[in-house]
Amino acid sequence: MSFGTIKLNDGNELPAIAFGTGSVWKDKEVTEFLEQAIESGYSHIDTAAVYHTEKDVGNAIKESGLDRQSLYITSKYDGGDIPSAIRDSLDNLGLKQLDLYLIHTPFFVPNQDFESAWREFEKIKEDGLARSIGVSNFTVENLQKIVKTAKILPAVNQIQFHPYNLPQYKETLEYCAKHGIVIEAYSSLAPITRFPGGPVDVPVAKAAQRLGATPTQVLLAWVRAKGAVIVTTSSKKEHLEEYLAVADLGPLTEDEVAAIDKAGAQGPPRPTRLWAVWPFVSLAISVHIMYRYFWSL
Repeated sequence: MSFGTIKLNDGNELPAIAFGTGSVWKDKEVTEFLEQAIESGYSHIDTAAVYHTEKDVGNAIKESGLDRQSLYITSKYDGGDIPSAIRDSLDNLGLKQLDLYLIHTPFFVPNQDFESAWREFEKIKEDGLARSIGVSNFTVENLQKIVKTAKILPAVNQIQFHPYNLPQYKETLEYCAKHGIVIEAYSSLAPITRFPGGPVDVPVAKAAQRLGATPTQVLLAWVRAKGAVIVTTSSKKEHLEEYLAVADLGPLTEDEVAAIDKAGAQGPPRPTRLWAVWPFVSLAISVHIMYRYFWSL
């Protein structure tokens, strides 16, 4: 079974899982790992100008030998002149059209003029340079500035989304659902990778035991239960296959989803003592270095 697609508010379809090509890899690594992802069955490739990986993604697309229609390519705007930015991305990727083009963060919007920036994005879609347009890391307040004058609504809002920040994004999720804006979720494995040992571990482990699945798969199943698209990544083929196998799992029960939500609302585990005091230690070290420097002048 495959993950299938999700229908966007503009009528286009979006593959429900994506392979992200963030800035952790460079040059040859990106091409190599992306080729591995495509071979494993990923067709939705997520990149961004700010990652500096677009050329490597373009090389991997070319070397895959697949026709353009077999792949779904997302990239993101990183500031400056919007028409120039998308043309640069297309040139880097070796493409004539993106499937999805996002404003990477509200901070990249010139002069914080959301209405003007979105008009430029609407023109990108009208000119056929991107089939769908959307945003990333936008709050309700940011979205409202676009929606009030938009001719074309954002199709997607890509956000960091996991059980521990669900309460923080409750209003955003509701607003997006009201306007048919699909949520794409990145960093959804944070309860395992960044906050192990927290309250979410218990309901996740219980669901994993029932399903015969891994905790990783349960967290991704939780994202699916929220109706969001999964954006994930790995350099290891076994992890890529583990993520795709979520499509073959039975769904989480309503009680399991509710238990994970409730545990997430408790927040992640508190930092260790060292990390709790590290900002103060860091400040003290900086002051000491500055004192030694000026004393030596």
